[in-house]
Amino acid sequence: MNHVLRKLVERGGGLVTRTAAEQVVPAWTLQRACGDGDLVRVLPGVLVAAHLLDVTRRDLPAITRLDPRLGHRAVCAWAQGCGALSHLSALDVWGLRRHVAGQPLHLSAPAEAGLRSRPGVVLHRRLGFAPEPPHVVTRRGLPVVHLEQALVDSWPLLPRDERPAPVIRAVNDRMTTPGRLRMALQSVPKLIDRAALKKLLTRLADGCRSPLEIWGHEHVFTGPGMPEFRRQARIRIGQRTMYLDLLAERERVNIELDGATTHGNLRDREIDLRRDALLATVGILVVRFAHRRLTHEPDEVRRETLAILARRG
Repeated sequence: MNHVLRKLVERGGGLVTRTAAEQVVPAWTLQRACGDGDLVRVLPGVLVAAHLLDVTRRDLPAITRLDPRLGHRAVCAWAQGCGALSHLSALDVWGLRRHVAGQPLHLSAPAEAGLRSRPGVVLHRRLGFAPEPPHVVTRRGLPVVHLEQALVDSWPLLPRDERPAPVIRAVNDRMTTPGRLRMALQSVPKLIDRAALKKLLTRLADGCRSPLEIWGHEHVFTGPGMPEFRRQARIRIGQRTMYLDLLAERERVNIELDGATTHGNLRDREIDLRRDALLATVGILVVRFAHRRLTHEPDEVRRETLAILARRG
């Protein structure tokens, strides 16, 4: 490859646009680099170094054979400011779900934009959309739709059992709120499985912070005899602040729901024991239920909880 062109490609992290290249080298130099197999056209006007493509998946479009981050840059270079990464591509940029190699990339653009879907790139045309604030933000140097829109749009594209995880994580990490997500959901009245997302947002607004807590809320810790638990109750003892899964304030009982991977080692167990002992100093009894018991013995867990609350009442 011509040394000037090679430096330009290296400076672009393996990517170069035809427009940029032809400003420094003749068109025939670029054509020769492609003919020799040094560069590969992944989208109109966008080329990348051939060694960056996955050679084991020649059956896939070239753009999907790139590392997702380079693929995102290539899509944005092709759009030339007329679109923004969206849907599953946006979730990757927001750090909520890693893009799966081989899957298409997603770009949203105004309905009137002169762009169309390409092999490996799904274009979503939107009425009233503009690739600028407030519809779009810049993250990792790339234009991307705002977080709430990305989460709502991605919901029907994910396998059913994977849909809640990005939403729960975004709320847990305080990247957004159930209220803001509800507002985004209102703009998509015909979303596939909309009712399930709406229900999840209600549970998150109630204070649930994991699939296990949601399951416990729906099957165990509500109904006759159960108090109005405070979910994720904030407790400060001395210099330490803790968040309790379920707190029955009158009875001073904290129910902790231990996930399937909880207490995988002694160190984690010791941390929990010290935490429980600290809560005991202010009169709070900690009761822990393991994932298996919650999901396989919900009636027994419910009976035990009611008995403990009765003795403490």
